[in-house]
Amino acid sequence: MGSYAAKPETEKDVHVGEGNGLRYCVSSMQGWRTEMEDKHIAACGLRKPYEDLSFFGVFDGHAGDHIAIHCAENLLTTITNTDQFSKAEFKEALREGYIQLDAQMRKMKWDKPGATTAMTAGGTTATCVLVTPKKMYLVNCGDSRAVLCRKGKASISTVDHRPTSPKEKARIKKAGGTVIIDRVNGNLAVSRALGDFQYKRIHWQPCEQMVSPEPDIFECDRVVCDEFVVIACDGIWDVMSSQEVCAYIHSRLLVTDDLPEIVNSILDICLHKDSRDNMTLMLLLLPGAPKISEDAVTADRILDHKIEELTRELIEKNDIYFFHNLLVLMDRKAGEIENLPPGGGLYAKYHVIRRVFHEMFPKMPADLDYTYY
Repeated sequence: MGSYAAKPETEKDVHVGEGNGLRYCVSSMQGWRTEMEDKHIAACGLRKPYEDLSFFGVFDGHAGDHIAIHCAENLLTTITNTDQFSKAEFKEALREGYIQLDAQMRKMKWDKPGATTAMTAGGTTATCVLVTPKKMYLVNCGDSRAVLCRKGKASISTVDHRPTSPKEKARIKKAGGTVIIDRVNGNLAVSRALGDFQYKRIHWQPCEQMVSPEPDIFECDRVVCDEFVVIACDGIWDVMSSQEVCAYIHSRLLVTDDLPEIVNSILDICLHKDSRDNMTLMLLLLPGAPKISEDAVTADRILDHKIEELTRELIEKNDIYFFHNLLVLMDRKAGEIENLPPGGGLYAKYHVIRRVFHEMFPKMPADLDYTYY
């Protein structure tokens, strides 16, 4: 289930890239966990003759990062090497690639610390998106999620695989398992994953295990109103809904085209909302994404100014000297503040409150204690 640190690790690992008319940014943060088990892949353009295809994925490891690392490094190659991929049967190739890689990892020799056999190597979610010139394929195995935003709305989304789902629970029980405290055999919180071979004893039926490696695949045509795709682990979705994330990103794209700023701010919002897990979010910008609006920029500047004034007023009137106390009062006032970023609310403006606090108390430590959140 993972262990927690005394305070969160807030340093972020950020990567950006572009190609095939796409831009992406992925950011990861360890957060409250004692280890970082998330991995990712991003490829704007594949090997010849598939240069016009792009592939992106997030892998949320558990019981170690061994399986997540291997999948990030090998899943794409496994998919592209299938017979179905060479025939442009992409949906079939994606499914076959997941199942093949899982079977290959079962046979591997694991000699890394904490993973001496396949049974001790742990497992991972695997949520990926394949983009072709005309179609997109959203692929999921586990409780990470991919969401396509159209016109500011969460339009198409993968389905989280949890043991409490009637379909998943039926398969688990048929395979000889149980669902206790919403977990497979009382231990594993996901009902599908790559790895986790201690839950995969039916070798001749790879998709009928207690924990299945079979992904769900959502195929959709690309249309001009496609704005962006978000791929993220459950450290994000535990505290923000698909619509909240889409609404927030849509609103920020009207203000800035700085993708790291947008993605990093979501991780901070989730930390403030008390996400206790590793966090990884990948934002894939499509040609129909919103463009910067001068009206939106002006409105955002006015909002920041109002929050600055309110922050100073509350500090002065209430003799506040602790940041935590300031946030409590600001949260009470949030309902009176108009035009807060949708999906993010006042959490999205904590950086403004923090800046004012440090201006008024310059000797306070810059790294404020997140346990207050």
